[in-house]
Amino acid sequence: IHFYKRLTVSLRKAALRMLRTFCAGASLGGIYLLKTGVIHPPGRGLLQAQEIQYMAPPLSDISGVTEGSSMRQRMEKFIVTLQAELCSALEEEEDPKYKFRVDRWTREEGGGGITCIIQDGHVFEKAGVGVSVVHGLIPPSAVAQMNARGKKLPEGQEMPFFACGISSVIHPRNPHVPTLHFNYRYFEVQESSGQTRWWFGGGCDLTPYYLDEEDAKNFHTTLKAACDKHNTKYYSKFKAWCDDYFRIKHRNISRGVGGIFFDDLDSDAEKCFQFVRSCGNAVIPSYLPMVRKNKDLGYGYDERQWQLIRRGHYAEFNLVYDRGTKFGLYTPGARYESILMSLPLNAKWEYMHSPAPGSKEYKLTEILKNPKEWV
Repeated sequence: IHFYKRLTVSLRKAALRMLRTFCAGASLGGIYLLKTGVIHPPGRGLLQAQEIQYMAPPLSDISGVTEGSSMRQRMEKFIVTLQAELCSALEEEEDPKYKFRVDRWTREEGGGGITCIIQDGHVFEKAGVGVSVVHGLIPPSAVAQMNARGKKLPEGQEMPFFACGISSVIHPRNPHVPTLHFNYRYFEVQESSGQTRWWFGGGCDLTPYYLDEEDAKNFHTTLKAACDKHNTKYYSKFKAWCDDYFRIKHRNISRGVGGIFFDDLDSDAEKCFQFVRSCGNAVIPSYLPMVRKNKDLGYGYDERQWQLIRRGHYAEFNLVYDRGTKFGLYTPGARYESILMSLPLNAKWEYMHSPAPGSKEYKLTEILKNPKEWV
């Protein structure tokens, strides 16, 4: 039997939460007991006070993870912590009666995930924050998908693989608040020769419905700062990659105002992980300020209709071009509800719609046709 609400925050925040109900959870053969942010796993000593925050019991035992642990464990600990930090931050902006639904799921082939969804809320029409930690045999069809983008893996054979990542899409209700997407992932595959190949990938991008140049500049400035900590060339390189990747080719427009995107980082595992961690930790400060700034702005019928049309464009990209969606759908035992959580709750396709010249909608469309340098 599983009893859990949420494994909550660290001792640093415990003083503010002393009166909260203690939570217990049974998973993966162990009992986790929460008391003011300290977790007591069975048969182990008290964990050191850390920034530990989980929406549900992790898929693996990551209680003793250190800097010397395997990259699989370190990445899993990072993503489940980030997931809960973001969910907590989003709930702070939402009406208290709307909370994340938490689904912890497993797959027969190996591994599972934690999917968190707010749907039809006051501030967030649909917000999903999902973590997956999966392993098994990668089928030839999925290998072909990766090789189509230049991976050069042996084709025609199943290979053992491990993948973990965090993915989120946040569709706010107010058209003045942009949609946010981010994904950070780690992948391993073992070839028949016994060689293990690994790489990191990810990115973060913004899709506004009405252009607020100050918000766009602040978003890009935050991402650039995260990149510059590791390499001053990263931001310009990965910003250009993002502009190219999130292009809705059949409409000849970008999905939004961009951000960063990268894949196949495999030069130095520790440096790659630290870079991914910096990018992940930049999500909340890059996005939450614009939620607070715009969530209560007034809007009318016309703004809502434009938002729905733009969400239709968003859905087109995800279903036609997105690599992650394609790979997920080709993976045996895939949880389709989690893969497709990125789709908006509502969208609209209006025949031959074209924004009026000079309108705010037209101004945004012109930016989407010609990606801009924001910083």
